[in-house]
Amino acid sequence: MHCALMRTRVYRMITTGNPLMSQPQPEEQRVTSPTQAWFATTHWTLILTAAGNNTPGATEALEKLCRNYWYPLYAYARRRGYAAHDAQDLTQEFFARLLARNFLEGVAAEKGKFRSFLLAAMNHFLADEWDKARAQKRGGNQTVTSLDAITGEDQYRLEPADPLDANKLFERRWAATLLEQARKRLEAEYVQNGKAELYHRLKALEPAESSAASYAELGLELGLTESGVKSAVFRMRRRYHELVREEVAGTVSCPSEIDEELRYLVTVMSR
Repeated sequence: MHCALMRTRVYRMITTGNPLMSQPQPEEQRVTSPTQAWFATTHWTLILTAAGNNTPGATEALEKLCRNYWYPLYAYARRRGYAAHDAQDLTQEFFARLLARNFLEGVAAEKGKFRSFLLAAMNHFLADEWDKARAQKRGGNQTVTSLDAITGEDQYRLEPADPLDANKLFERRWAATLLEQARKRLEAEYVQNGKAELYHRLKALEPAESSAASYAELGLELGLTESGVKSAVFRMRRRYHELVREEVAGTVSCPSEIDEELRYLVTVMSR
């Protein structure tokens, strides 16, 4: 998907009705809020809680986060001026070291957002470790991530020709990756429930789609009323918003940071 088109779509999806931002609640409601119920098991909090114990759950959580967010760092390295093959080696070696067993021993001191931690760790690696990493055999003996069919460089070539510096490009790719993870989860839920066709037809109603049909037209094709289609779209978008919140929660260290990160996400995607 073209980068500009994707940014337009996700920005409209996450800002429509602004349901991402939680509303103030009475104190008695905050205690039993859904966010508090599932936040304790999110990836970054699990890593912070288990740091130093090398627990399988924490290691798996870190591996998932690294697997999901390898491309933002690859794009960051490319925008910093590294050639494609060097950026690939650099990103691979960085994640290999990040996932080393002794890494979790010191991670407890790194509070806050995984996004900020990851970029700071990458900058430290670039400053102090890259010369030594280049002396090792290319690719090493440890495979950390399995690249998708579209390689990092193929994806990087699709980046818009804009003046974004490396930090801003990292943040944009981070935001886009997070939103894409939520979209994939949403689609998987529809597929699992035998509603794959419904998902794709409803998604076609997004404003960014050039071939978007009207609610009435789609209702005739699906055997629904126009109001029925609108309700289905509302439910899909609401679920997407929930999944975006969960993805964000998996990258921050406390519930109070979720809305702050969401607001930042909207700012990044609207640049």
